[in-house]
Amino acid sequence: MRIFDPHIHMTSRTTDDYEAMYAAGVRALVEPSFWLGQPRTSPESFFDYFDSLLGWEPFRAAQYGIAHHCTVALNPKEANDPRCLPVLEALPRFLVKDNVVAVGEIGYDSMTPAEDTALATQLQLAADHGLPALVHTPHRDKLAGMRRTIDVVRESSLDPEHVLLDHLNETTVKEAADSGCWLGFSIYPDTKMDEDRMVAVLKAHGTEKMLVNSAADWGKSDPLKTRRTADAMLAAGFTADEVDQVLWRNPVAFYGRSGKLQLDVPAPRDLHEGNSILRGGE
Repeated sequence: MRIFDPHIHMTSRTTDDYEAMYAAGVRALVEPSFWLGQPRTSPESFFDYFDSLLGWEPFRAAQYGIAHHCTVALNPKEANDPRCLPVLEALPRFLVKDNVVAVGEIGYDSMTPAEDTALATQLQLAADHGLPALVHTPHRDKLAGMRRTIDVVRESSLDPEHVLLDHLNETTVKEAADSGCWLGFSIYPDTKMDEDRMVAVLKAHGTEKMLVNSAADWGKSDPLKTRRTADAMLAAGFTADEVDQVLWRNPVAFYGRSGKLQLDVPAPRDLHEGNSILRGGE
């Protein structure tokens, strides 16, 4: 079984997770830039973070046979902090990098006017750079936030076929599908969706344009939820081809729109900028 996790925050995970993911079938992933848990106070802290997504994390992933890609953006939560807004002006120099396959995560957190502006601006950046967009639907007032998101997408220059609406659930899936966008679901141990609920959604709505991710971050999460969803699909009667469509071909098709997807894992190097992931030697 081959698995492409289209949304996972490996910055918050250990090398043991990379090893376990490979054993479970994960061969490629996309790591979206996101809020780091406490407020960043300057644009430069974003730039160092983006550089780590372009350098250190692909280096770590390659040690375990996994192709690493990323998305970069000013995230919705920090779009409300005026100190962070210069990130919007600097994004173009990161969006042209080889491993950047989308603009994201963008979208809404609290649905403020500042978030409106950041979302519209970054959708335009995606259109200007020929990239798809990964859109975070809010955890609060999810249906209202998704409807507002769809309105902004329709007003933008970016075709809905280039937009992935993420963190969906049973209350938002139908309207999201009707919008023409791609549909993303985060599978978590206690919050968001679980694998059984995901199977029910797939039974009701089919497998076209559906993406399943683990999103795994610092909280209680599980980087193997993609594999657990695949196993649940098979147990529920889905075919191996349908599992491959959801867990591999759909994310490849969506992020492939960037023209920058590279699924061949580069030969692992011993060092990245003079540093190894080893500590203490053998």
